[in-house]
Amino acid sequence: MRVDQLPQTDMSGYTAGAPDRGRLPKRVQGRWRTRGILVLGAVALLAAAAALIAGAMTPREEGPRLTHAIARGDLVVTITEQGTLESSNNTEIKCRVRGTSTVLWVIEAGTMVKPGDELVKLDTSAIEDKINQQKIVYQKALATHTQSETDVAVAKIAITEYLEGAYRSKLKTLEKDLAIAESHLRSAKNVLEHTQRMFRKGYVSQLEVEGSEFTVVQAQLELEVKQTEIEALERFTKAKEMETLQSTLKAAEAKLASDKAALELEKSRLDREEEQLSNCVIVAETSGMVILPSAAEWKDTPDIEEGAVVREDQVLLMIPDLTQMQVKVGIHESKVESVKPGMAAKVVLQDRTIQGSVFSVASVTRPAGWWTGNVVKYDTIIKLESNAGLKPGMSAEVEVTLARHEDVLTIPVAAVVEAEQEYFCWVKSEGGVQRRALRLGETNDQFIVVEAGVKEGDEVVLNPIAYLAEAQVSALKPLDETKKPEDTGQKTPVRG
Repeated sequence: MRVDQLPQTDMSGYTAGAPDRGRLPKRVQGRWRTRGILVLGAVALLAAAAALIAGAMTPREEGPRLTHAIARGDLVVTITEQGTLESSNNTEIKCRVRGTSTVLWVIEAGTMVKPGDELVKLDTSAIEDKINQQKIVYQKALATHTQSETDVAVAKIAITEYLEGAYRSKLKTLEKDLAIAESHLRSAKNVLEHTQRMFRKGYVSQLEVEGSEFTVVQAQLELEVKQTEIEALERFTKAKEMETLQSTLKAAEAKLASDKAALELEKSRLDREEEQLSNCVIVAETSGMVILPSAAEWKDTPDIEEGAVVREDQVLLMIPDLTQMQVKVGIHESKVESVKPGMAAKVVLQDRTIQGSVFSVASVTRPAGWWTGNVVKYDTIIKLESNAGLKPGMSAEVEVTLARHEDVLTIPVAAVVEAEQEYFCWVKSEGGVQRRALRLGETNDQFIVVEAGVKEGDEVVLNPIAYLAEAQVSALKPLDETKKPEDTGQKTPVRG
Protein backbone atom coordinates (compact mmCIF):
# COMPACT_ATOMS: atom_id res chain seq x y z
CA MET A 1 0.00 0.00 0.00
CA ARG A 2 1.44 3.35 -0.99
CA VAL A 3 1.22 6.41 1.19
CA ASP A 4 -1.19 8.21 -1.16
CA GLN A 5 -3.53 5.22 -0.98
CA LEU A 6 -4.00 5.24 2.75
CA PRO A 7 -7.56 5.97 3.89
CA GLN A 8 -8.11 9.56 4.97
CA THR A 9 -9.74 10.31 8.26
CA ASP A 10 -11.05 13.57 9.70
CA MET A 11 -10.67 14.80 13.22
CA SER A 12 -14.01 13.39 14.27
CA GLY A 13 -12.87 9.80 13.68
CA TYR A 14 -14.93 9.06 10.51
CA THR A 15 -13.41 7.53 7.39
CA ALA A 16 -13.61 9.82 4.35
CA GLY A 17 -14.99 8.25 1.18
CA ALA A 18 -16.17 5.12 2.96
CA PRO A 19 -19.83 3.95 2.86
CA ASP A 20 -21.93 5.57 5.48
CA ARG A 21 -22.21 2.85 8.00
CA GLY A 22 -22.54 5.10 10.95
CA ARG A 23 -19.92 6.06 13.42
CA LEU A 24 -17.26 3.55 14.41
CA PRO A 25 -16.72 2.82 18.05
CA LYS A 26 -13.93 4.88 19.75
CA ARG A 27 -11.85 1.73 20.46
CA VAL A 28 -11.74 0.94 16.74
CA GLN A 29 -10.96 4.55 15.87
CA GLY A 30 -7.83 4.51 18.10
CA ARG A 31 -6.62 1.25 16.54
CA TRP A 32 -6.68 2.76 13.07
CA ARG A 33 -4.86 5.86 14.22
CA THR A 34 -1.99 3.76 15.69
CA ARG A 35 -1.63 1.68 12.53
CA GLY A 36 -1.30 4.83 10.44
CA ILE A 37 1.53 6.23 12.56
CA LEU A 38 3.52 2.94 12.36
CA VAL A 39 3.17 2.79 8.60
CA LEU A 40 4.37 6.39 8.21
CA GLY A 41 7.47 5.66 10.39
CA ALA A 42 8.43 2.59 8.36
CA VAL A 43 8.18 4.56 5.15
CA ALA A 44 10.46 7.26 6.56
CA LEU A 45 13.11 4.72 7.55
CA LEU A 46 13.07 3.14 4.11
CA ALA A 47 13.53 6.52 2.50
CA ALA A 48 16.52 7.37 4.71
CA ALA A 49 18.23 4.04 3.99
CA ALA A 50 17.75 4.50 0.28
CA ALA A 51 19.34 7.91 0.51
CA LEU A 52 22.40 6.52 2.37
CA ILE A 53 22.83 3.70 -0.14
CA ALA A 54 22.59 6.12 -3.01
CA GLY A 55 25.18 8.37 -1.39
CA ALA A 56 27.53 5.46 -0.78
CA MET A 57 27.29 4.31 -4.35
CA THR A 58 28.08 7.77 -5.66
CA PRO A 59 31.67 7.76 -6.95
CA ARG A 60 33.96 10.34 -5.32
CA GLU A 61 37.72 10.93 -5.00
CA GLU A 62 39.19 10.20 -1.53
CA GLY A 63 42.75 11.22 -0.52
CA PRO A 64 45.01 9.88 2.26
CA ARG A 65 43.53 10.36 5.69
CA LEU A 66 46.50 9.29 8.00
CA THR A 67 49.65 11.39 8.00
CA HIS A 68 52.65 11.94 10.26
CA ALA A 69 54.58 15.16 10.78
CA ILE A 70 58.34 14.75 10.46
CA ALA A 71 60.05 15.94 13.64
CA ARG A 72 63.36 15.71 15.42
CA GLY A 73 63.84 13.41 18.39
CA ASP A 74 65.80 10.56 19.87
CA LEU A 75 65.84 7.06 18.36
CA VAL A 76 66.96 3.97 20.28
CA VAL A 77 67.82 0.87 18.23
CA THR A 78 67.30 -2.36 20.19
CA ILE A 79 67.08 -6.13 19.81
CA THR A 80 64.63 -8.12 21.92
CA GLU A 81 65.12 -11.84 22.52
CA GLN A 82 63.89 -14.43 24.96
CA GLY A 83 66.41 -16.19 27.21
CA THR A 84 66.88 -18.21 30.38
CA LEU A 85 68.41 -17.10 33.65
CA GLU A 86 71.44 -19.09 34.81
CA SER A 87 74.51 -18.78 36.98
CA SER A 88 77.89 -18.00 35.48
CA ASN A 89 79.55 -20.11 38.18
CA ASN A 90 77.96 -23.54 38.60
CA THR A 91 79.41 -26.18 40.91
CA GLU A 92 78.84 -29.46 39.12
CA ILE A 93 78.15 -32.53 41.25
CA LYS A 94 79.54 -35.48 39.27
CA CYS A 95 79.51 -39.22 39.77
CA ARG A 96 83.00 -40.36 40.85
CA VAL A 97 82.27 -44.08 40.93
CA ARG A 98 83.87 -46.06 38.10
CA GLY A 99 81.60 -47.85 35.67
CA THR A 100 77.89 -47.58 36.32
CA SER A 101 75.98 -47.24 39.58
CA THR A 102 72.37 -47.24 40.71
CA VAL A 103 70.93 -44.23 42.52
CA LEU A 104 69.40 -45.19 45.87
CA TRP A 105 68.43 -41.67 46.97
CA VAL A 106 68.70 -38.13 45.59
CA ILE A 107 67.89 -34.81 47.21
CA GLU A 108 64.92 -32.87 45.86
CA ALA A 109 65.71 -30.17 43.31
CA GLY A 110 65.41 -26.63 44.64
CA THR A 111 66.60 -27.56 48.15
CA MET A 112 68.97 -25.11 49.84
CA VAL A 113 72.06 -26.94 51.15
CA LYS A 114 75.23 -26.16 53.05
CA PRO A 115 78.68 -27.84 52.97
CA GLY A 116 78.51 -31.43 54.20
CA ASP A 117 74.84 -32.04 53.41
CA GLU A 118 74.13 -35.33 51.62
CA LEU A 119 73.00 -34.96 48.01
CA VAL A 120 73.06 -38.44 46.44
CA LYS A 121 73.47 -42.03 47.66
CA LEU A 122 74.57 -44.78 45.28
CA ASP A 123 74.38 -48.57 45.60
CA THR A 124 77.44 -49.97 47.45
CA SER A 125 76.91 -53.77 47.28
CA ALA A 126 79.10 -54.40 44.22
CA ILE A 127 81.89 -52.21 45.58
CA GLU A 128 81.85 -53.95 48.96
CA ASP A 129 82.33 -57.32 47.21
CA LYS A 130 85.29 -55.94 45.28
CA ILE A 131 86.82 -54.59 48.51
CA ASN A 132 86.63 -58.01 50.19
CA GLN A 133 88.23 -59.72 47.19
CA GLN A 134 90.93 -57.08 46.98
CA LYS A 135 91.80 -57.48 50.66
CA ILE A 136 92.63 -61.16 50.03
CA VAL A 137 94.84 -60.30 47.08
CA TYR A 138 96.53 -57.57 49.11
CA GLN A 139 97.32 -59.90 52.00
CA LYS A 140 98.93 -62.42 49.63
CA ALA A 141 101.05 -59.68 48.11
CA LEU A 142 102.01 -58.56 51.62
CA ALA A 143 103.17 -62.09 52.52
CA THR A 144 105.25 -62.37 49.34
CA HIS A 145 106.81 -58.99 50.01
CA THR A 146 107.71 -59.99 53.56
CA GLN A 147 109.43 -63.17 52.33
CA SER A 148 111.40 -61.13 49.82
CA GLU A 149 112.57 -58.77 52.54
CA THR A 150 113.80 -61.81 54.50
CA ASP A 151 115.67 -63.15 51.47
CA VAL A 152 117.45 -59.85 51.01
CA ALA A 153 118.42 -59.72 54.66
CA VAL A 154 119.78 -63.32 54.49
CA ALA A 155 121.78 -62.50 51.36
CA LYS A 156 123.39 -59.53 53.07
CA ILE A 157 124.23 -61.64 56.15
CA ALA A 158 125.77 -64.30 53.89
CA ILE A 159 128.20 -61.76 52.49
CA THR A 160 129.21 -60.59 55.95
CA GLU A 161 129.43 -64.17 57.12
CA TYR A 162 131.81 -65.08 54.31
CA LEU A 163 134.04 -62.03 54.64
CA GLU A 164 134.27 -62.14 58.39
CA GLY A 165 133.91 -65.92 58.86
CA ALA A 166 134.68 -68.44 56.16
CA TYR A 167 137.18 -66.31 54.28
CA ARG A 168 139.13 -65.23 57.33
CA SER A 169 139.12 -68.77 58.73
CA LYS A 170 140.45 -70.20 55.47
CA LEU A 171 143.07 -67.51 55.23
CA LYS A 172 144.25 -68.07 58.78
CA THR A 173 144.47 -71.82 58.19
CA LEU A 174 146.56 -71.33 55.07
CA GLU A 175 148.78 -68.81 56.81
CA LYS A 176 149.31 -71.36 59.67
CA ASP A 177 150.16 -74.07 57.15
CA LEU A 178 152.51 -71.66 55.43
CA ALA A 179 154.29 -70.95 58.69
CA ILE A 180 154.64 -74.68 59.37
CA ALA A 181 155.99 -75.22 55.86
CA GLU A 182 158.50 -72.48 56.38
CA SER A 183 159.54 -74.05 59.67
CA HIS A 184 159.91 -77.45 58.03
CA LEU A 185 161.99 -75.91 55.30
CA ARG A 186 164.31 -74.28 57.77
CA SER A 187 164.67 -77.52 59.76
CA ALA A 188 165.34 -79.49 56.60
CA LYS A 189 168.02 -77.01 55.58
CA ASN A 190 169.66 -77.23 59.02
CA VAL A 191 169.65 -81.04 58.87
CA LEU A 192 171.17 -80.93 55.40
CA GLU A 193 173.96 -78.65 56.55
CA HIS A 194 174.67 -80.89 59.53
CA THR A 195 174.64 -84.00 57.34
CA GLN A 196 177.00 -82.40 54.86
CA ARG A 197 179.45 -81.52 57.64
CA MET A 198 179.22 -85.03 59.00
CA PHE A 199 179.82 -86.42 55.48
CA ARG A 200 182.91 -84.37 55.08
CA LYS A 201 184.20 -85.74 58.38
CA GLY A 202 183.30 -89.25 57.28
CA TYR A 203 180.62 -89.89 59.86
CA VAL A 204 177.72 -90.26 57.41
CA SER A 205 177.36 -91.71 53.97
CA GLN A 206 176.50 -90.06 50.71
CA LEU A 207 173.09 -91.63 50.82
CA GLU A 208 172.19 -89.81 54.06
CA VAL A 209 173.27 -86.55 52.45
CA GLU A 210 171.00 -87.19 49.50
CA GLY A 211 168.13 -88.00 51.89
CA SER A 212 168.61 -84.69 53.67
CA GLU A 213 168.67 -82.87 50.36
CA PHE A 214 165.36 -84.53 49.33
CA THR A 215 163.79 -83.47 52.62
CA VAL A 216 164.75 -79.83 51.89
CA VAL A 217 163.27 -80.04 48.41
CA GLN A 218 160.05 -81.53 49.80
CA ALA A 219 159.78 -78.81 52.45
CA GLN A 220 160.36 -76.16 49.78
CA LEU A 221 157.55 -77.59 47.63
CA GLU A 222 155.16 -77.69 50.55
CA LEU A 223 155.94 -74.06 51.29
CA GLU A 224 155.23 -73.07 47.69
CA VAL A 225 151.94 -74.99 47.76
CA LYS A 226 150.77 -73.04 50.79
CA GLN A 227 151.84 -69.76 49.20
CA THR A 228 149.91 -70.69 46.06
CA GLU A 229 146.79 -71.57 48.07
CA ILE A 230 146.90 -68.23 49.88
CA GLU A 231 147.33 -66.36 46.58
CA ALA A 232 144.46 -68.32 44.98
CA LEU A 233 142.27 -67.57 47.95
CA GLU A 234 143.00 -63.85 47.74
CA ARG A 235 142.76 -63.48 43.97
CA PHE A 236 140.15 -66.03 42.87
CA THR A 237 138.27 -67.93 45.54
CA LYS A 238 137.31 -64.81 47.46
CA ALA A 239 136.24 -62.94 44.26
CA LYS A 240 134.24 -65.90 43.02
CA GLU A 241 132.46 -66.38 46.32
CA MET A 242 131.75 -62.64 46.65
CA GLU A 243 130.35 -62.55 43.12
CA THR A 244 128.04 -65.45 43.92
CA LEU A 245 126.88 -63.85 47.14
CA GLN A 246 126.43 -60.44 45.48
CA SER A 247 124.39 -62.01 42.70
CA THR A 248 122.18 -63.72 45.22
CA LEU A 249 121.72 -60.41 47.03
CA LYS A 250 120.88 -58.55 43.81
CA ALA A 251 118.36 -61.18 42.79
CA ALA A 252 116.77 -60.99 46.21
CA GLU A 253 116.67 -57.19 46.05
CA ALA A 254 115.14 -57.27 42.56
CA LYS A 255 112.49 -59.68 43.69
CA LEU A 256 111.86 -57.49 46.72
CA ALA A 257 111.41 -54.45 44.50
CA SER A 258 109.01 -56.39 42.30
CA ASP A 259 107.05 -57.66 45.25
CA LYS A 260 107.01 -54.17 46.76
CA ALA A 261 105.60 -52.73 43.52
CA ALA A 262 103.00 -55.49 43.44
CA LEU A 263 102.11 -54.80 47.04
CA GLU A 264 101.76 -51.08 46.36
CA LEU A 265 99.63 -51.82 43.32
CA GLU A 266 97.31 -54.06 45.30
CA LYS A 267 97.23 -51.50 48.10
CA SER A 268 96.32 -48.72 45.67
CA ARG A 269 93.58 -50.92 44.23
CA LEU A 270 92.25 -51.55 47.71
CA ASP A 271 92.44 -47.84 48.52
CA ARG A 272 90.68 -47.01 45.24
CA GLU A 273 87.87 -49.43 45.99
CA GLU A 274 87.52 -48.00 49.48
CA GLU A 275 87.50 -44.51 47.97
CA GLN A 276 84.82 -45.67 45.52
CA LEU A 277 82.83 -46.77 48.55
CA SER A 278 83.13 -43.33 50.10
CA ASN A 279 82.18 -41.74 46.75
CA CYS A 280 78.84 -43.54 46.88
CA VAL A 281 77.70 -40.87 49.33
CA ILE A 282 77.97 -37.46 47.63
CA VAL A 283 77.90 -34.38 49.85
CA ALA A 284 77.76 -30.66 49.09
CA GLU A 285 81.03 -28.74 49.06
CA THR A 286 79.45 -25.29 48.85
CA SER A 287 76.25 -23.62 49.97
CA GLY A 288 73.47 -22.90 47.53
CA MET A 289 70.37 -24.25 45.85
CA VAL A 290 70.43 -27.66 44.21
CA ILE A 291 69.18 -27.81 40.61
CA LEU A 292 68.98 -30.57 38.03
CA PRO A 293 71.30 -30.58 34.99
CA SER A 294 68.39 -29.88 32.65
CA ALA A 295 68.05 -26.44 34.26
CA ALA A 296 71.33 -25.46 32.58
CA GLU A 297 71.08 -24.92 28.85
CA TRP A 298 73.11 -27.19 26.55
CA LYS A 299 73.48 -29.86 29.27
CA ASP A 300 72.78 -33.06 27.37
CA THR A 301 72.32 -35.06 30.57
CA PRO A 302 69.11 -36.71 31.79
CA ASP A 303 67.76 -35.79 35.20
CA ILE A 304 68.47 -38.43 37.82
CA GLU A 305 65.98 -40.13 40.09
CA GLU A 306 65.88 -43.06 42.48
CA GLY A 307 66.63 -46.28 40.59
CA ALA A 308 68.36 -44.54 37.70
CA VAL A 309 71.69 -45.89 36.42
CA VAL A 310 74.45 -43.30 36.23
CA ARG A 311 77.98 -43.45 34.82
CA GLU A 312 81.33 -42.09 35.88
CA ASP A 313 81.79 -38.31 35.38
CA GLN A 314 78.08 -37.85 34.68
CA VAL A 315 76.75 -34.55 36.01
CA LEU A 316 74.16 -35.49 38.61
CA LEU A 317 73.30 -32.14 40.16
CA MET A 318 74.41 -28.52 40.06
CA ILE A 319 74.76 -25.86 42.74
CA PRO A 320 74.77 -22.43 41.07
CA ASP A 321 76.30 -19.34 42.61
CA LEU A 322 73.23 -17.11 43.00
CA THR A 323 75.41 -14.00 43.35
CA GLN A 324 76.74 -14.36 39.78
CA MET A 325 73.70 -14.59 37.54
CA GLN A 326 73.49 -14.15 33.79
CA VAL A 327 71.06 -14.64 30.93
CA LYS A 328 71.88 -16.64 27.81
CA VAL A 329 69.99 -15.60 24.68
CA GLY A 330 70.23 -16.55 21.04
CA ILE A 331 70.85 -13.66 18.62
CA HIS A 332 69.70 -14.22 15.05
CA GLU A 333 72.45 -14.43 12.46
CA SER A 334 71.11 -11.33 10.68
CA LYS A 335 71.63 -9.20 13.79
CA VAL A 336 74.60 -10.76 15.55
CA GLU A 337 77.15 -8.52 13.79
CA SER A 338 75.56 -5.49 15.47
CA VAL A 339 75.93 -6.90 18.99
CA LYS A 340 79.21 -6.12 20.76
CA PRO A 341 80.44 -6.82 24.31
CA GLY A 342 79.75 -3.95 26.67
CA MET A 343 76.44 -2.91 25.12
CA ALA A 344 73.73 -2.02 27.63
CA ALA A 345 70.84 -4.45 28.06
CA LYS A 346 67.55 -4.41 29.93
CA VAL A 347 66.34 -7.72 31.33
CA VAL A 348 62.70 -8.23 32.30
CA LEU A 349 62.13 -11.08 34.77
CA GLN A 350 58.46 -11.54 35.65
CA ASP A 351 57.62 -8.41 37.63
CA ARG A 352 61.08 -6.85 37.84
CA THR A 353 63.50 -5.15 35.47
CA ILE A 354 67.25 -5.48 35.90
CA GLN A 355 70.02 -3.65 34.10
CA GLY A 356 72.81 -5.64 32.51
CA SER A 357 75.35 -5.62 29.71
CA VAL A 358 76.54 -7.88 26.91
CA PHE A 359 79.43 -9.98 28.24
CA SER A 360 80.25 -12.19 25.27
CA VAL A 361 78.98 -13.23 21.84
CA ALA A 362 79.70 -16.74 20.60
CA SER A 363 81.83 -16.99 17.47
CA VAL A 364 80.26 -20.34 16.56
CA THR A 365 76.55 -20.74 15.96
CA ARG A 366 74.25 -23.11 17.76
CA PRO A 367 73.52 -26.36 15.92
CA ALA A 368 70.53 -25.69 13.67
CA GLY A 369 68.04 -28.22 12.40
CA TRP A 370 64.40 -29.13 12.28
CA TRP A 371 64.27 -28.97 16.10
CA THR A 372 65.16 -25.24 15.94
CA GLY A 373 63.10 -24.47 12.86
CA ASN A 374 66.40 -24.14 10.93
CA VAL A 375 66.91 -20.78 12.64
CA VAL A 376 70.61 -19.94 13.07
CA LYS A 377 71.38 -18.17 16.35
CA TYR A 378 74.50 -17.26 18.30
CA ASP A 379 74.66 -17.63 22.07
CA THR A 380 75.08 -14.28 23.79
CA ILE A 381 75.74 -13.88 27.52
CA ILE A 382 74.13 -10.94 29.36
CA LYS A 383 75.74 -10.18 32.72
CA LEU A 384 73.34 -8.93 35.37
CA GLU A 385 73.85 -6.56 38.25
CA SER A 386 73.79 -8.24 41.65
CA ASN A 387 70.17 -8.77 42.62
CA ALA A 388 68.65 -10.93 45.34
CA GLY A 389 65.86 -13.39 44.71
CA LEU A 390 66.98 -14.60 41.30
CA LYS A 391 66.69 -18.31 40.56
CA PRO A 392 68.13 -20.35 37.68
CA GLY A 393 65.69 -21.36 34.99
CA MET A 394 63.56 -18.20 35.14
CA SER A 395 62.46 -16.96 31.72
CA ALA A 396 63.76 -13.54 30.76
CA GLU A 397 63.13 -11.01 28.04
CA VAL A 398 66.32 -9.23 27.04
CA GLU A 399 66.43 -5.92 25.21
CA VAL A 400 69.91 -5.03 23.97
CA THR A 401 70.56 -1.42 23.07
CA LEU A 402 72.48 -1.33 19.78
CA ALA A 403 72.60 2.42 19.20
CA ARG A 404 71.22 5.75 20.41
CA HIS A 405 70.57 8.63 18.03
CA GLU A 406 69.83 12.03 19.55
CA ASP A 407 68.08 14.95 17.85
CA VAL A 408 67.63 13.27 14.48
CA LEU A 409 64.85 13.34 11.90
CA THR A 410 62.79 10.17 11.95
CA ILE A 411 60.10 8.79 9.71
CA PRO A 412 57.65 5.97 10.50
CA VAL A 413 58.38 2.62 8.88
CA ALA A 414 54.76 2.59 7.69
CA ALA A 415 55.41 5.68 5.55
CA VAL A 416 58.31 4.17 3.53
CA VAL A 417 58.03 2.13 0.33
CA GLU A 418 60.98 0.21 -1.13
CA ALA A 419 61.25 -0.09 -4.89
CA GLU A 420 64.25 -1.18 -6.92
CA GLN A 421 66.52 -0.90 -3.87
CA GLU A 422 65.43 2.67 -3.36
CA TYR A 423 63.22 4.11 -0.65
CA PHE A 424 60.38 6.60 -1.15
CA CYS A 425 57.72 8.41 0.83
CA TRP A 426 54.79 10.66 -0.15
CA VAL A 427 54.53 14.15 1.33
CA LYS A 428 51.32 16.20 1.44
CA SER A 429 51.59 19.70 0.04
CA GLU A 430 49.24 22.42 -1.20
CA GLY A 431 49.47 21.05 -4.71
CA GLY A 432 48.70 17.50 -3.66
CA VAL A 433 50.82 14.51 -2.69
CA GLN A 434 54.42 14.37 -3.88
CA ARG A 435 56.83 11.43 -3.93
CA ARG A 436 60.24 11.94 -2.30
CA ALA A 437 63.35 9.77 -2.57
CA LEU A 438 64.91 9.04 0.83
CA ARG A 439 68.34 8.27 2.23
CA LEU A 440 67.83 6.31 5.42
CA GLY A 441 69.85 5.26 8.45
CA GLU A 442 69.20 2.82 11.27
CA THR A 443 65.77 1.72 12.36
CA ASN A 444 64.09 0.24 15.42
CA ASP A 445 61.29 -1.36 13.35
CA GLN A 446 58.96 1.56 14.17
CA PHE A 447 60.91 4.61 13.04
CA ILE A 448 63.84 5.11 10.70
CA VAL A 449 66.51 7.81 10.81
CA VAL A 450 66.15 10.08 7.75
CA GLU A 451 69.44 11.42 6.41
CA ALA A 452 68.00 13.14 3.34
CA GLY A 453 64.72 13.49 1.44
CA VAL A 454 62.38 15.24 3.91
CA LYS A 455 62.65 18.07 6.39
CA GLU A 456 61.18 18.84 9.75
CA GLY A 457 57.47 19.66 9.55
CA ASP A 458 56.72 17.69 6.37
CA GLU A 459 53.59 15.57 6.58
CA VAL A 460 54.16 12.11 5.18
CA VAL A 461 51.41 9.69 4.24
CA LEU A 462 51.14 6.56 6.38
CA ASN A 463 50.55 3.33 4.52
CA PRO A 464 50.68 5.05 1.12
CA ILE A 465 50.08 1.81 -0.78
CA ALA A 466 46.50 1.75 0.50
CA TYR A 467 45.70 5.19 -0.93
CA LEU A 468 48.06 6.15 -3.74
CA ALA A 469 48.16 4.45 -7.11
CA GLU A 470 51.76 5.62 -7.65
CA ALA A 471 52.88 3.89 -4.44
CA GLN A 472 51.10 0.71 -5.44
CA VAL A 473 52.84 0.70 -8.82
CA SER A 474 56.23 1.32 -7.18
CA ALA A 475 55.72 -1.46 -4.67
CA LEU A 476 54.70 -3.97 -7.34
CA LYS A 477 57.48 -3.00 -9.73
CA PRO A 478 60.08 -5.84 -10.11
CA LEU A 479 63.43 -5.22 -8.44
CA ASP A 480 66.44 -4.69 -10.71
CA GLU A 481 69.03 -7.11 -9.32
CA THR A 482 71.83 -5.41 -11.25
CA LYS A 483 71.16 -2.04 -9.62
CA LYS A 484 73.17 -1.51 -6.46
CA PRO A 485 72.32 0.91 -3.61
CA GLU A 486 75.42 3.00 -4.29
CA ASP A 487 74.19 3.57 -7.85
CA THR A 488 71.17 5.44 -6.51
CA GLY A 489 72.90 7.15 -3.62
CA GLN A 490 70.56 5.38 -1.19
CA LYS A 491 71.57 3.66 2.03
CA THR A 492 69.84 0.49 3.10
CA PRO A 493 68.37 1.04 6.57
CA VAL A 494 70.02 -1.01 9.30
CA ARG A 495 67.31 -2.76 11.28
CA GLY A 496 67.71 -3.66 14.91
